[in-house]
Amino acid sequence: MKHKLKIKYYLRYCDDFVILRNDLVELERFIPEFENFLNSKLKLELHPDKIIVRKLKQGIDFLGYVALPHYRVLRTKTKRRMFGRINSNNLPSYFGLLKHCNSFQLRQELLSEIF
Repeated sequence: MKHKLKIKYYLRYCDDFVILRNDLVELERFIPEFENFLNSKLKLELHPDKIIVRKLKQGIDFLGYVALPHYRVLRTKTKRRMFGRINSNNLPSYFGLLKHCNSFQLRQELLSEIF
């Protein structure tokens, strides 16, 4: 995408990707080109319900986190699931997950839930 479609701000992890652009009209105009490129070059298809165009200040929901302009937080759905499954055996795993976002308060809540 970066080379063929000349997209400067493009993030990808496996089959998830994010494109950052200032112009909303241009982004929407690119969607058919993205679909064609992904289908022909990578044999992937865009899920019609998962194409989301939003402003950066609203946050980018990507890989379980919501990235905002100056920090990252855990996605609400992920947080709820985590509190439903937490126990002393999987606590280190969840702390590893929380290491990648602004989560001091959340870690304190988890510790109080367990102990």
